[in-house]
Amino acid sequence: MATLLFVHAPRTILGLLFLVSAADGFWAMATGNHLIHPPVSPEGRLFEQGLQMSGFFWPFLKVINLLGGLSLVFNVAPAFGLALIAPVMATIVLFHAFLNPQGLPLAGILVVTGLMLVWAYRDRYAALFR
Repeated sequence: MATLLFVHAPRTILGLLFLVSAADGFWAMATGNHLIHPPVSPEGRLFEQGLQMSGFFWPFLKVINLLGGLSLVFNVAPAFGLALIAPVMATIVLFHAFLNPQGLPLAGILVVTGLMLVWAYRDRYAALFR
């Protein structure tokens, strides 16, 4: 039961969030319209547009979201998937903390599920700190 609550549920929730983000990003690149786009502050919109206008970063970000999300949802190298999306999660949390405060609940979900998974996979990360 503990494994279900502290590993499988956060892994699935986090993976699905990143898969939805990837699907929305790819859909927006193909059609110009988002499937899901929560309210964004004017500063947040400028930041997002800057990433999109770079030409390379937005597709790269969505591929990372897709790979990390698939890894977590299908439980294939989930510690690697979490490490892959960790910088993205940090950027999302900082984005919402400084540019788009209405997204802080989502940032909270990312922090909680991410920390739960870091703890669950701590043995796999131990070699990084030796």
